[in-house]
Amino acid sequence: MAFFQTPPALGHGFDGDRVLKSYLARTLPADVLAAITPELRELGALASGPLYQMQLQDRLTDPVLTNMDPWGKRVDQVELSPLWREAKKLACTHGLVAAAYERKHGPWSRVHQFAMVYLLEPSTDVYNCPLAMTDGAAKSLIVHKHQALIDRAVPRLTSRDPATAWTSGQWMTERTGGSDVGISETTARESPEGWRLYGNKFYTSSVISEMALTLARPPGGVAGGKGLAVFYVERTDPSGGPNGITVARLKDKLGTRKVPTAELDLDGTLATPVRGLTDGVRNITPMLNVTRTWNSICAVASMRRGLELARDYARKRVQFGAALADKPLHIDTLAGEQAEFEAAMLLAFRGTELLGREEAGAITPHETDLLRVLTPLMKLTTGKQAVACASEVCEAFGGFGYMEDTGIPRIVRDAQVLSIWEGTTNVLSLDTLRALGRTGERLGALEEEQRNAVATAKDAALAAAGAKALAALAHAKAWLFETFPKGPDALEAGARRFALTLGRSTALALLVRHAQWSLDHERDGRSRAAALRFVRNGVDRVADGDPLDRAIANDEALPV
Repeated sequence: MAFFQTPPALGHGFDGDRVLKSYLARTLPADVLAAITPELRELGALASGPLYQMQLQDRLTDPVLTNMDPWGKRVDQVELSPLWREAKKLACTHGLVAAAYERKHGPWSRVHQFAMVYLLEPSTDVYNCPLAMTDGAAKSLIVHKHQALIDRAVPRLTSRDPATAWTSGQWMTERTGGSDVGISETTARESPEGWRLYGNKFYTSSVISEMALTLARPPGGVAGGKGLAVFYVERTDPSGGPNGITVARLKDKLGTRKVPTAELDLDGTLATPVRGLTDGVRNITPMLNVTRTWNSICAVASMRRGLELARDYARKRVQFGAALADKPLHIDTLAGEQAEFEAAMLLAFRGTELLGREEAGAITPHETDLLRVLTPLMKLTTGKQAVACASEVCEAFGGFGYMEDTGIPRIVRDAQVLSIWEGTTNVLSLDTLRALGRTGERLGALEEEQRNAVATAKDAALAAAGAKALAALAHAKAWLFETFPKGPDALEAGARRFALTLGRSTALALLVRHAQWSLDHERDGRSRAAALRFVRNGVDRVADGDPLDRAIANDEALPV
């Protein structure tokens, strides 16, 4: 009789997620945990059941752009996939943005929000993209205290009604540069009707959004980011027309294919300055801090989904007389990735906790410094972890992992964007140096965080793992202060290894703390095992740049 491989299946998205449940039990007050658990259980069942099946069935449906109607009228209509239309309803009704602004659970509202995002995101084909920018736009308008825009947009951005809710775009990138938004060519001019924008936006993720925040240079604006201003733009003008916006094309991307990323031309687009006519790059920071947090949570959600499928498959796939789950080399591979996931998750949710405390006015000065440093660190660290994990997950399925209709290649492609969106690893490494301050003064906040975390370790092996985290941090600190006098080029050359060491050592310290709690309160040693394995994976990446690197990178001739 012919053999057919049993495909992998998902367990209950919430009930089966040991790490999430354990984290929430340790972190949240009992009343908050009791209040949010029913909804998390509902979302977990939905994401691992009917929504996951819909995702597989919807695999081939990408957004479609229609520029003209049959009679030649410009319409620029984008048809979304059925999965995305369903995701919009779910996001609104469950308050995936609203929960952060309703603040029903005080400083824990962000943890509640991002626990929902974490559960739902892997089955929605990156619908988190417009949600992240919506959240960031609401935060930016509130922080900058533009009351007219707050009154108009924030209730729509945070609505639970799919019929009235808005999402927001983020139109920063132009042909001139991705991360270097300071060389934007988009200009702003005053007119009798208000400010109008002229230029091209090369990547606009979520062109279907009702509004966006964007950068443009007003007359007389100096070069660089200081001469730009942040503008609020609506997709349609007061008459319901296209507001001087034409969609040139949808981008043909490696992954995130359900996201209608477009290239736009702006020709007299009505816009409103959000905060003055200068310092645009600095004034967009509140949005970036929120979207980077979304990126981190979605990275760990992607890791969790891939590993769950790989584990289930390993139990069902028999090769050379035994299930893959019993093969020592396969065990070693998945164990390494599970350790990465657990550390990454605790790092991402620690940043989430701090964001919620800041918004609730409950944050301390030490925590404020910690949040400033942790935001770029957790994004760059989890982004790289998610990409590596997705690659191992694909390989764990062998040939099946390479077949599009299994759904595994989508995980690989979509993971790749996590180290690119909202700042590449290199850009965020430099941002980490800026976040630490001119003299590295905020490094003390990270040191205190790690010391407090590892001090809880009573188990000897966990204490040793905690010592590894502190040793890596000490090495990174020594490198930083030794390199300061060498100048900016030396700092930049080692910035990625430095930042990854900070991120990984902090993730390990947080994992040590959680593992000790789990031993004490759950009598469960799995997080302990993950912490010990994470140490074996490697924590300290610090090293100086080498003068020969330029020749290697550019394949330039070297004298013998």
